[in-house]
Amino acid sequence: MFSTLETLILKYLALVDVPSPVCMKSLRTLHLDCVNFKHNESFSNLISGCPNLKDLFMYQYYPLDVVMNFIIVAPSLKRLVIIDYREAGGYVINAPTLKYLKIKGLSHCGFCLIENAPVLVEAKIRNLFYIYKEKILGSLKSAKRLSLDLSPLECPIDSIFYQLVHLEIYTRKAEWWNLLKLMLDSSPKLQVLKLIGKNLDFKKVGMVGGKWNEPKNVPECLLSQLKMFVWTSYHWESEVEKEVATYILKNARQLKNVSFSTRPIHSREHNKLEEKCKMLKELDGVVRASSSCHLVFIE
Repeated sequence: MFSTLETLILKYLALVDVPSPVCMKSLRTLHLDCVNFKHNESFSNLISGCPNLKDLFMYQYYPLDVVMNFIIVAPSLKRLVIIDYREAGGYVINAPTLKYLKIKGLSHCGFCLIENAPVLVEAKIRNLFYIYKEKILGSLKSAKRLSLDLSPLECPIDSIFYQLVHLEIYTRKAEWWNLLKLMLDSSPKLQVLKLIGKNLDFKKVGMVGGKWNEPKNVPECLLSQLKMFVWTSYHWESEVEKEVATYILKNARQLKNVSFSTRPIHSREHNKLEEKCKMLKELDGVVRASSSCHLVFIE
């Protein structure tokens, strides 16, 4: 009955037992939503029986009865999404044709190894609190687009991202600007940079203190490649954010388009509105390395 099945969605199943490899050669899309397998081999038998699987979605929101190490060996897989909030277990990913990867959570998982993903195009990585030793970013060096919500302490970068042209970094983690420096230094062909903050009052965000130190040498991407710089939820009250923005404007020689979006201020907050206008005017007045740079502010 499964021989012609193209999409399979499994939800909220306990102790699923797959004692031997299945045969689902037509299956293209598999959703596993809070599925509790009896043992590691059951999961492996399910995946190995789907040789033409293209899309795999795995969601684990609750502790499992069995500590699972999900070994994903999928030669035809193109898209993989993992959202996992368990407190044990881990992942090994071997997907030689993988193009898109999203990983979120894994905050207490023991490991996440990307053993084989040589043609990866896009990856979104969020909140990998305790598995930084695996150097996940080093496995993503073929990616053209990266979206990162990580602390720099989790990301020892010893690889060069020669293919990376589009980078998003969330500015919510402590000293996120150090991750930005590492990525700028490691991405010589970067053309688009987007920084994403929280759309909250600066005092409510609870920004962790720290200091921006300019790189010793201007990154290659700023000298010759970066064309677009977007900052959403820019906190104009933050001295660090002002310094980062100023540094990029002063050093990005090929920059064409820049936009900063900020939290709207109510008309009754007259003093704060004046202060905001003054700070943004100062930023607009920064001498830019690119004479063709167009800067806009958005609320």
